[in-house]
Amino acid sequence: MKQIISIVYYFKNLVHLPIIDVRSHAEFTKGHIIGAYNVELFTDEERAVVGTAYKKESKEKAIAIGYKYVTPKLNDFISKSLEIAPKKELVILCWRGGMRSNAFADHLIKHGFEKVYVIEKGYKSFRTHVLEFFGKPFKLNVLGGYTGTGKTKVLHFLEKKGQQVIDLEGIANHRGSSFGGIGLAAQPTNEHFENKLFSKLQGLNPTKSIWLEDESRAIGSVFIPELFYATMSTMPVYLLDIPLQERVIHLVDIYADLNSNQLADAISRISKRLGYDNAKFALDELENKNYDKVVRLALVYYDKCYLKGLQKRDQSSIMSYTFPSVNPEETADFLISKTN
Repeated sequence: MKQIISIVYYFKNLVHLPIIDVRSHAEFTKGHIIGAYNVELFTDEERAVVGTAYKKESKEKAIAIGYKYVTPKLNDFISKSLEIAPKKELVILCWRGGMRSNAFADHLIKHGFEKVYVIEKGYKSFRTHVLEFFGKPFKLNVLGGYTGTGKTKVLHFLEKKGQQVIDLEGIANHRGSSFGGIGLAAQPTNEHFENKLFSKLQGLNPTKSIWLEDESRAIGSVFIPELFYATMSTMPVYLLDIPLQERVIHLVDIYADLNSNQLADAISRISKRLGYDNAKFALDELENKNYDKVVRLALVYYDKCYLKGLQKRDQSSIMSYTFPSVNPEETADFLISKTN
């Protein structure tokens, strides 16, 4: 049995089922539903040929070429689908819920699959759903503080202690500064960052508060969704006030062992904002492995940036707490005591 369903119906009733995305590898890599399996009907190259035929010749010609590409793969589609869904019940989607997903579903039904659900309007409807979702009235606790206060580690301890947490930098795979991508794998596309954030948020209890870090809208090359960022900007900020020297020690621990050439590149990227003399001094100190001096020079810029952003907030929403050092677990315990 094949059934056409909406994306809302899928998330309400069928998330327990395996989901196969039959788009090409490039389409899937750009963004997909978290947990989906990619069984491409066409390769990227095949899809391009079919698309060109559709635009320049006719729909019939494109279909004929498509069948030529697909026919040798039909048995493989069945075997892969059985590996993914041995109970022969699954969900299928393509870009717009059209020919690709329906043809794939029909093929499975003919070969013994019992229930195959096709998402109406496909991945495109999922993306609409995601962007609308970010406009919900989330209850957020924003963890603030200058660079080096250990906010990410505090979030991890909050989560270990049962609090709801969104690690935006973890989802973005970036620490949020010019130095933030060093030593990390490539960032997701902006689209897939949004998909990952949606997936994480959707798994949380909307009646309870969610902790997250105070961020600028850009985290490396990705951007926090506009509607969600607007909500973040109105939420209470729990500001960690930690002495500069303690922040320097914390940052040296993080960055001193990273690739020095990449560190130098990061300094060069912000040389105009640091001031060319300061940037040159920082590069000299980096070469001499005087990491604490490099960090202090960088913090002059980053502290000014953060203060500027903080001043744009409603000052009555900012609660500042002073800590003698970077101690993420003790800080997490303190914050829990203040919010429970």
